[in-house]
Amino acid sequence: MTTDDDNRPERQRVTLTGISSRAWEHPADRGALTALRELRGFDDVVRAIFGMWNERGFRLSYLAGAIRVDHRQYPRVYQRFTEAARTLDVPEPPELYVHQSPIIQGQAIGMDKPFISISTAAVEKLDDDELRTLLGREIGHVRSGHAVYQTILTLLTRWVTNISWIPVGAIALRAVIVAMYEWWRKAELSADRAGLLAAQDQGASIRLFMKMAGGGDLSQIDTTAFLEQAAEYEGGGDLRDSLHKLGMTAFNSEPFPVARAAELRRWVDAGDYARIIGGDYPRRDDDRDASVTEDVKAAAASYRDTLRTSPDPLVSLLRRAGGGAADMAGSAARGARDWVNGRGNDEN
Repeated sequence: MTTDDDNRPERQRVTLTGISSRAWEHPADRGALTALRELRGFDDVVRAIFGMWNERGFRLSYLAGAIRVDHRQYPRVYQRFTEAARTLDVPEPPELYVHQSPIIQGQAIGMDKPFISISTAAVEKLDDDELRTLLGREIGHVRSGHAVYQTILTLLTRWVTNISWIPVGAIALRAVIVAMYEWWRKAELSADRAGLLAAQDQGASIRLFMKMAGGGDLSQIDTTAFLEQAAEYEGGGDLRDSLHKLGMTAFNSEPFPVARAAELRRWVDAGDYARIIGGDYPRRDDDRDASVTEDVKAAAASYRDTLRTSPDPLVSLLRRAGGGAADMAGSAARGARDWVNGRGNDEN
């Protein structure tokens, strides 16, 4: 197969030596992850709850029904994968599979030994830079520990389907799933940043979103018009549109491609991408010193900034009502911070 970038000169990428996943994690994502990591025994509880799920069997299903990528099978994909891993300083990348699907997608799966799978559509429709971006996204998911919680979310969704005839059980699980979906949408934004850092090509990131939205043929798609769509989606319409968007996203695990493109552009425009490429980023060696209090505060600040600057009609109405939504986010953050501090005092 020929790709769009066969004749392009090889882009020189900066190796991000020792980079911590905290460098690319969205504040809301990082706050949740840090809190979970601080909960002693949380991983043991997760494994006890989902002990009936056979991870080895799940991996075997891919071993039997997909193609495991290496230097002999899908060598082009393997080369892009090793490049992305090297740039993100991941010496031992997870296993990678290609599964049959007409949709451009990737996923990180598993608890004890996560692995990555991408679709045949991704292999066929993405050029080298876009493919490197997608693979970097999934490496970012694994490095951030997202694969564990994505697996939990998948299993919970199956449980809801199986017990939907029990009203109380279904309602309780649906509430948990809605909360996890909100976190997962932020985790996807984190992965988008990891993908950009792996490929170090902003154009490739935007093209990837465009191909996810439009199927792969960019000959009739304009980048500027695509980003205009994002602006219209985020701020256009009236309260009815806002309510429709709430309904569309509540049980959606991924932000829409146009919204992801706009969010990534904001991250770049804020200077974070250039700062990391310049060598200013948190290191893995310092992860043990990460502060749950600071991460919770950063998450609350992120939500406040979104509420303050969002052009969405419903959010604008809440702001005019006196900033109640922002106060609510701040109160939640203060409560979480007080809980963490109180827990720390109890343990001393």
